[in-house]
Amino acid sequence: MRLQISDKKGVPVADGMIGLFFEDINYAADGGLYAELIENRSFEFVDCYGDKGDYYTKADYGYGWAATKECGEGRMEYVSGSPLGRANPHYLRFTATAAGQGFSNQAYRGLYLEKDKEYRVSFYARMASYAGDLKVSVQKDGQCYGEARVSCIHVEKGSWQKWNRYEVMLTARADTKGALFVISLDEPGAVEFDFISMMPADAVAGVFRKDLFELLKGLHPGFLRFPGGCIIEGDTLENRYRWKESVGRPEGRRSNFNRWAVHGTNEENGWHTQYAHYNQTLGLGYYEYFLLCEMIGAQPLPVLNVGLACQYQSYELVEPEDPAFSEFIQDALDLVEFATGAADTPWGSLRAKMGHPAPFDLHMLGIGNEQWETKESRFFDRYRAFEKAIHEKYPEMKLIGSAGPDITSDHYRDAWKFYQEEAKRENFCYAVDEHYYVKPEWFYAHTDFYDNYPRNVKVFSGEYAAHPTSGMNLPDANTLGGALAEAAFLTGVERNADVVVLASYAPLFARVGYAQWSPDMIWFDETCAYGTPSYYVQKMYGENMGTVTVPMDGQEKALRAEEIYVNVSLDEKNNELIVKAVNHNAGQKELELSLPEGWKAGQMSMQVLAGQEADYNCIEEPHKVALREKKADFGGTLGLEPMSFTVARISLVL
Repeated sequence: MRLQISDKKGVPVADGMIGLFFEDINYAADGGLYAELIENRSFEFVDCYGDKGDYYTKADYGYGWAATKECGEGRMEYVSGSPLGRANPHYLRFTATAAGQGFSNQAYRGLYLEKDKEYRVSFYARMASYAGDLKVSVQKDGQCYGEARVSCIHVEKGSWQKWNRYEVMLTARADTKGALFVISLDEPGAVEFDFISMMPADAVAGVFRKDLFELLKGLHPGFLRFPGGCIIEGDTLENRYRWKESVGRPEGRRSNFNRWAVHGTNEENGWHTQYAHYNQTLGLGYYEYFLLCEMIGAQPLPVLNVGLACQYQSYELVEPEDPAFSEFIQDALDLVEFATGAADTPWGSLRAKMGHPAPFDLHMLGIGNEQWETKESRFFDRYRAFEKAIHEKYPEMKLIGSAGPDITSDHYRDAWKFYQEEAKRENFCYAVDEHYYVKPEWFYAHTDFYDNYPRNVKVFSGEYAAHPTSGMNLPDANTLGGALAEAAFLTGVERNADVVVLASYAPLFARVGYAQWSPDMIWFDETCAYGTPSYYVQKMYGENMGTVTVPMDGQEKALRAEEIYVNVSLDEKNNELIVKAVNHNAGQKELELSLPEGWKAGQMSMQVLAGQEADYNCIEEPHKVALREKKADFGGTLGLEPMSFTVARISLVL
């Protein structure tokens, strides 16, 4: 097979085109990227029930906590009255009747400690009627794997017993898995506790779980869309994600139940699933998302609620004429000020107090998540209202619209008709967010999907993934075959870089045993994390986009007939030709590259992802499918291994 390389330039490739989409699904935030090890640290968790249009929660403030029994069982009471703060009014009142009594936290499936590693433990306590000190420890099967003593602050009887914050460092004595976090009292008495935290000392910026952070940074993403997803909308409007509740001191952020806590409910399971206690502490909030973007070199793309609860799960909405609708628009304007405003503005000053006096680099906003137009939702009216208000104050802000939940229905066609009709208005919509979770075969069959799109309104391929199979807790759904289909589709996305300006796989994270959705890009448990084959495809694209495409002049069609999917670009900064090629054949293929007259090639560096179509990575075999790199002098041909994705960078002397 022969590929003639053109000496002409095609279309510019948007800088940072390949990015990330973070949604708090599959325990991606609490229990995941947010490094907090304690579950239900503020005694505010609720138990979630319901179905579309009928959701409710039951208080379960003690979820994850239990009294220890080695020295007799103390009394656990979850109370309110004199809280640490009004946002989270409940706290634990523990009464010990004997020395050594205490309480433990399950920490998801138990704490995983590594020998000699340090952990920062902190909590608030009030000595209601107690004169002793406290011990913090990690225990399993009668063994102690680390402990620290806490000297308590006492005042005279009859004085005001205030909340005081305590912090100690705990060093692991040995490796352990499935252990309990324990606080115990030295003597009888009553102590009140709140906001109990245990963080690995190596948490990045004191916030992010290190291995997950490094996997994100290793993708070199151009942007990060956050924090969802359906959680932006909520199952009810009360349940929606309010960014203002996610900033300021973590202790003051109101706990909320997660929309995915009721995923998969039905009459047979009593409208209640194993994820019913999936709650959000908001310890990972908007400030932390902006900080994460800065640290991994990604442009932030926050998504805003437009007065609609999740259209899949709810009927709730605020009409655009309702005075309450102005709150949603004001939240958008205040968010821009929080991110970019001077340190003497109301919201900019909060950002500065949180530790970032300089503005964050915010240029894009998502207007709604996955909304579509109906006579009830009136999404187009909502978009117009947001666009008018935002551009009156921030005329350069790039706004992302929504094409709905798919690319086949009337919702999708109606959306594009709307944006095309409004396209005469400058900067009305920068890009339209399209979502597609489809079989691998669809991706192979639609590598030309964007060839005939109009060019005046851009596209954000905001949520896509190949689904060889789907379901809960299926790491084996992330096959190499699915990843190769995504890589093939992205050759068409890159070839049409004049219309597709942003693209991100979804979902990003999944905790093993806690996943409501499969497949996902990165899987992890309490011990380790790994990238799937789809992760490596994203990495290969993120690192090798070039600055301008090279016209294929229809050659991709002939190659596609041979199940070879190719695109070519130039990195003008480094004088390199970049060839991306998927071989969806069971045998080796040779691709002859014919360079234009006068071009001279030097060394060729290659990245290769290959294996069996059904191969997948897992906790036991995290590198079964892994990226390989090699270098050689360019000899005129590119060898494509069976079932592989290859990226070749060829240095040029022009």
